[in-house]
Amino acid sequence: MTVLRPSTVADVMTRQVVTVFEEDSLDGLEEGMKWLRFRHLPVVDDGKLVGLLTERDLLRWAIRGPRAERTFVADVMNRHVTTVAPDTPVARAAELMLERKIDCLPVVEGDGKLVGIVTTADLLRLVTTLYEGG
Repeated sequence: MTVLRPSTVADVMTRQVVTVFEEDSLDGLEEGMKWLRFRHLPVVDDGKLVGLLTERDLLRWAIRGPRAERTFVADVMNRHVTTVAPDTPVARAAELMLERKIDCLPVVEGDGKLVGIVTTADLLRLVTTLYEGG
């Protein structure tokens, strides 16, 4: 029996991605991320990636001191996001994550539409699958 080895990001990415919008309030979002065990939330507008909200972004926001009464995702998100296409080789995605010291890569099509996300957890699952019982 031949086992196919995942070769592209599309083979390992998470397809059901929870997203937020720029105009969403941060009220309760931090607790929600902890409860859901999410460390990254892509920010979308009409299905297209416009940014990324991370656990680190929320920590920086929290330690800044006094906060405005209402703070929105757009106020703290990262707009300069490294992304990959679904056909990007898995090894290249891993290299990018190592080089840039990041824990996730949103996966977008040519028009910017978000189609998935690949995280360090996805890559670790791949490694354990490849080396299981070996």
